[in-house]
Amino acid sequence: MLPLMPSSTNPDLQSWLNERRPERVGRKTAAVLSVVASQPARASYGTVQEIAVLASVNIATVTRTAQALGFGGWSEFQRDLRAIYLSHLSAPEVAQQHGSLGRPAAGSLQQDRENLVLLGRGDGATNMQAAAALLARARRTWVVAEGSFAAVALAMAHNTRLAGYEAEAVLEGGVGIANRLAQTTKDDTVVVISLWRLYQGSVHAAKESRKRGAKVVVVTDVVSPVLRDVADVLVTVPAEGVAFFPSLTGSIAAVQAIVSELAALDAERTRASVQAAEDEWREFSLLHHEIRH
Repeated sequence: MLPLMPSSTNPDLQSWLNERRPERVGRKTAAVLSVVASQPARASYGTVQEIAVLASVNIATVTRTAQALGFGGWSEFQRDLRAIYLSHLSAPEVAQQHGSLGRPAAGSLQQDRENLVLLGRGDGATNMQAAAALLARARRTWVVAEGSFAAVALAMAHNTRLAGYEAEAVLEGGVGIANRLAQTTKDDTVVVISLWRLYQGSVHAAKESRKRGAKVVVVTDVVSPVLRDVADVLVTVPAEGVAFFPSLTGSIAAVQAIVSELAALDAERTRASVQAAEDEWREFSLLHHEIRH
């Protein structure tokens, strides 16, 4: 059984449970929910059997509790719970939670494989299609991200432009976001990419973009109420890693899927754009053409 870690105050967890909790729950279901709220570390990582022991109920009750909250089963519930739990831990606490890994490289690869499997389930693909439709109709797209998530924004903006649509990655933080928001109109789409611990600048960008009438796409692992309420399309991605930082594999896969869908919406436009770029690459001799043996 995992040791109980001291954790930061997590009001999002209690709000999340309260939103999903049915009006009436039995004594046994209430016992399971009490374990989740009071021992989020164990609930996030423990087995169904462990939770059943902690709540003094049987395994079936633990599964039924997850289903009463709107999930298919305990593992599906636990995935979202873990994202919320980790979002309120510091980097050292996350590293402590994951513990010492004998083979960190292999563990990281395995975790990313599991993340991609989770990403392919549910309504993820439908939401990605909806996001692509917003990008296709936009006058321009701002892709807002900070920290390591900037890598995801750069990839999305680059490939969106290559597909024939105006897009720019906004990575400078407060000043850069503020300057772009001053230019944002109802004809624009703003994509906000923020995982794990949400950056204030990214949340502000989403809220202000919505106020200005722009369409808002949010790519995140933690469905914060403030982001959910302002998002026209919400793409949730698994982001758990094995060290002190989140995995970017799920978010990269999601934005690549969005751009792939975008390219297919107007194949001729994308073909012409890619060909124009190819011609310029050749003109500038950008590619290395050494003969390989």
